Amino acid sequence: MHTQIDQFLLFIATERGLSTAYQLSVQQTLEALLKWLGKNSISSWDDIGTDELSSFLSYQKDSGLSAASLRISMVHLKIFFRYLAGKKITAADPAEPLLPPRAEGHLPETLNEQHVRSILESIDISQSLGRRDLAILEMFYASGLRLSELCGARLENLDLDEGFVRVTGKGGKTRIIPVGGKAREAVQDYLKNERPNMVKQNTSSWIFLSIRGGSLSPERVREIVKQRAKNAGIEQNVYPHLLRHSFATHLLQNGADLRVIQDMLGHADISTTQIYTHVDQKGLKSVHRNFHPRG
Repeated sequence: MHTQIDQFLLFIATERGLSTAYQLSVQQTLEALLKWLGKNSISSWDDIGTDELSSFLSYQKDSGLSAASLRISMVHLKIFFRYLAGKKITAADPAEPLLPPRAEGHLPETLNEQHVRSILESIDISQSLGRRDLAILEMFYASGLRLSELCGARLENLDLDEGFVRVTGKGGKTRIIPVGGKAREAVQDYLKNERPNMVKQNTSSWIFLSIRGGSLSPERVREIVKQRAKNAGIEQNVYPHLLRHSFATHLLQNGADLRVIQDMLGHADISTTQIYTHVDQKGLKSVHRNFHPRG
């Protein structure tokens, strides 16, 4: 099954001319699918029907993927299984009947500041990988990074003296983002006292490493965030993008300019960032209702 995925990635790279970023996105979806198939003892493309693909997408949703990300995963599945059917690798295209998830009409979820603090303060850096995991969560919350941006962050693009990290986001656009004081301390501690012990012969310059010395996969980072929140006793479903939402919302609540938040998040259009003003207004209404004598 890995062979067909490799062939497909080569196809979209050479014959379709799709960008490296898009190829990586497709690869991440298909690798997540393979892992899910393995957990469910499915070892052949012909054993996959529409029901199985629907179950996989439901699993991704339960893991914290937004409706927008699920739509992207569905597109990946549709072009991949259309390719398999066209090559006669499968008898039919099980992805064709899939319907896209409804567009989200609700405001983004956030964590309150106390919950974020509880998660961060619950991580014991004396334990194995504690320094790494603390640095990961601090970076998510301090800089509002996307999951792909954190996984792709490299040492040569990190300046802890000045407190900045350079990342490549959607559309291959590069931006420079501040790294706050607590995050700088956590990353510096990890780089000095834990990462050197994780480096192997073929380790590259990824900031955050797996125990085998390679880069961390997005799925593994999701697991780290979820487990650390669970360890802190947070019942809410916590995932990387939730920390990004919380980063933006807390900046706005504490007086940051919306345009500055737009730049840090890497939003091409200010209208995308304006959703956080609605989150803030919702909070203001709650305060008024609870504390005004005629609220």
